[in-house]
Amino acid sequence: MTAVSTASAEYRLLEAMPLPTALIRGEQVLRVNAALATLLGVPAAELEALSLSECIRRFVPAERGWVEPLYESLVHGGPLPEGPVWVRVQPANGPQRTLALRHAPGTHPDELVVVLLEAEAEDSVRRLTEALVAAAATMLRCRDERSVLETAVDAIYRQGFSVSVVYVDGDAFRYGPLRQNPFIVAEAEQLYGMPLADVRIPNAALPHFLEVLERRKAAFHHDMLGVARFPPSANGESPVCQLHPPDMRGLDAPILVDGHPFGVLSVQGPALTPAGASTLELFAQLVGGALENVRHHQMSAVRLEEVSRLQDELVARERLEVLGEAAGVVAHEVRNPLGAILNAVAVLRREAHLGPTGQAAVGMLEEEAIRLEDIVRDLLDVVRPLEPRPRPVQLGELVRRALGQMHGPPDAPTLRFSVDEAEETPPLEGDETLLQLAVTHLVRNAVQASPAGGKVRMTVEPADGGVRLVVEDEGPGIPDVDPQRVFQPFFLTRANGRGLGLAIVRRVVLAHEGSVRASSRPRGGARFELWLPRAPSRMSPV
Repeated sequence: MTAVSTASAEYRLLEAMPLPTALIRGEQVLRVNAALATLLGVPAAELEALSLSECIRRFVPAERGWVEPLYESLVHGGPLPEGPVWVRVQPANGPQRTLALRHAPGTHPDELVVVLLEAEAEDSVRRLTEALVAAAATMLRCRDERSVLETAVDAIYRQGFSVSVVYVDGDAFRYGPLRQNPFIVAEAEQLYGMPLADVRIPNAALPHFLEVLERRKAAFHHDMLGVARFPPSANGESPVCQLHPPDMRGLDAPILVDGHPFGVLSVQGPALTPAGASTLELFAQLVGGALENVRHHQMSAVRLEEVSRLQDELVARERLEVLGEAAGVVAHEVRNPLGAILNAVAVLRREAHLGPTGQAAVGMLEEEAIRLEDIVRDLLDVVRPLEPRPRPVQLGELVRRALGQMHGPPDAPTLRFSVDEAEETPPLEGDETLLQLAVTHLVRNAVQASPAGGKVRMTVEPADGGVRLVVEDEGPGIPDVDPQRVFQPFFLTRANGRGLGLAIVRRVVLAHEGSVRASSRPRGGARFELWLPRAPSRMSPV
């Protein structure tokens, strides 16, 4: 009679509790209170007629895989969980709800009291919200993707959680920026034998990530390590499972960029609860938006650069058209008189009565006439249409040929030359005549800029699917202007220059779909770097 009275008193206390509560003994549900019956939408008598396994299958179907083993362990005397166990509960007459199950021993050793609590207003939500607020403005000001991700993981880590960004990398996942226990990271890298950033984890090993990306919704994992199948190390064990505590909980949220999966924002910590899923999902959306912002800025910069390039090309074409008209007039009006002058010079040189003064005057006349003829020829080279006729060409041979055309032998004591050609340098498909013209002008420019006793260094080597020629001199270098201006017609870097040679170089290189750039060397002098593809996709007249 006393035992019955005691049990009745216990049940009355259970019934009076405002929180959904159940009393369990083994597989039997001894008693449920009115609050739990209302929550599940099933009369108390019906619930008490069900076994514990039937209750789990019926009301906790989404968590059955791990909840059943948990209660089996408790029934056989296993330890009670520390803190709440978060589960998704499916009532009979309403939407799914996320609740925290707290356990306590009953009056008798084989009894267990289970209380269900709403997952609202708990600490992890507050901390994740604070992290979101702290990172929001900074992320939107970032101008590269790495900065966005580093800002995000820093903000979450400062709130006491471990956090990783995991990239989608084809058929695998790969670690991005992370903030974890340094000891755990070091041990994991030692066990894997490589940096974590180099570890590719097959998609099948992380099905919970695939589900998060497919559903595009954040998810809570009461047992983070239980849902993952991390790749083993050399000793056959997973470093992640070895190093993380077994009660680690996780929140994962999808990062989408322009509607496509970018990766997963994964947060771990023993204090996490399902209530934080919506906050982390919002955080991940903000990260995705910041990444989109970065990409749009980068795309705008590329487009602006392209617009500027097209504008420069348009101005250059218009300048060449005007220059071409002027060059045609100059060629017609100057070449004929120059031809007459040179013919007269040839006649005068045959006159026997010319003295030393006369011979010097004739020589000066011939030299100036030839110089004017060279200027006219260079002017026409700048403006005439280029129609490359490709054939195999060795760039190193063109360099050596250009040196042979310089005034004076290449080993003259007043100037030193060095040509370093890599043995594996491949031939090019290009117009030999045009390329020889460009290389000769480039070498001549270096020679003319170099002081007496200076050195001109030339390097020919394979680079980026083509061949690179680097010419360096010890002259005054590039003036304090945009280096690309030296390739404009009539831009002068020295008093006795013509301002046409480098313009010819640029036109020939562009006709071969290559590139050329100029810069000043740190120790003085200029550096010109010319790159040509091995086989241009097209070579249209320019």
